[in-house]
Amino acid sequence: MTHPLLFEPLTLRGLTIPNRIWLAPMCQYSAVDGLPGHWHLVHLGARAQGGFGLVLTEAAAVVPEGRISPQDAGIWSDEQAQAWAPIVDFVRAQGAAIGVQLAHAGRKASTFRPWSPVQGSVPLPDGGWETAGPSPEAFPGYVAPRELTLAEIADVPAAFAAAARRADAAGFDVVEIHAAHGYLLHQFLSPLSNTRTDAYGGSLENRARLLVETADAVRAVWPESKPLFVRVSATDWLPGGLTVDDVAQLAKVLGGHGVDLIDVSSGGNAPAQIPVGPGYQVPAARDVRGVAGVPVSAVGLITDPVQAEQVLLDGSADAIMLGREGLRDPHWPLRAAHALGLPDDEARWPAQYVRAAWR
Repeated sequence: MTHPLLFEPLTLRGLTIPNRIWLAPMCQYSAVDGLPGHWHLVHLGARAQGGFGLVLTEAAAVVPEGRISPQDAGIWSDEQAQAWAPIVDFVRAQGAAIGVQLAHAGRKASTFRPWSPVQGSVPLPDGGWETAGPSPEAFPGYVAPRELTLAEIADVPAAFAAAARRADAAGFDVVEIHAAHGYLLHQFLSPLSNTRTDAYGGSLENRARLLVETADAVRAVWPESKPLFVRVSATDWLPGGLTVDDVAQLAKVLGGHGVDLIDVSSGGNAPAQIPVGPGYQVPAARDVRGVAGVPVSAVGLITDPVQAEQVLLDGSADAIMLGREGLRDPHWPLRAAHALGLPDDEARWPAQYVRAAWR
């Protein structure tokens, strides 16, 4: 059997990631005042032990009002950066790279976490904060946000850049700008949530302006040797919304602004009927990759090693992000290595677990 592409390293700038199986960012809603804790160490550390080549944290808010819920992690303070540092050290000690996703929830902020006694993620009746977005258009079921002023918009790239500086101080290998799933930068990108008539609304170029400015601000402070990712929703799955063609063109622009990989997801900006099925977002990743001129990752119901390997063999993506499957099985990469015939000594088994390896 040929050497599986899933287990080929990928070099981006000065970082070589040992394989193409990466843990997607997934909110844990378990921080206190934005500080990650023991849960985050065990959650992320276990995936590093399990063989993931790159472990991405959950969305870390760049400002307090950018949290989805009061229990979201943050990186808006030096104290939070210091709390991330031992987690970073442990993950890297297992041979994995680690990245932090920088985020601002915009109009989808100030909500209950998913397992709150109140059903669903609905705006907090008290103890919450005022939300803001590109336009005073509410996410269905949420309160309408306040429209950001031009001066406030100018503060957004600076907040992401300050968070990136802290991420570097904490030792992270990668930063990813979250511009997907209906959060602030996606809200600017989509005509469904952005009805502005100034330089940040209207044409795709204008709607993408804040994301490009944010990428520039982050790239200016993020070390030249470290890669910068952007997560995008390739489509809103709704008429009049963001399209794959739009995002493919945007990805090409971002590549010219120092972005090294586009993390392709979809949806989240408005309720939509999404045709969910195995690998349902892979075609969007393939289309973006064909235009962008930079590597992409694919995500979305990729659960089987042979399926994941085929995505790479087909040229649809350069890496695979595992979300829910990574929650179900922290050792998925080790199982995949066995399924695809990779020798145990190439599968990054922790020394403490070698007795469990298939021989």
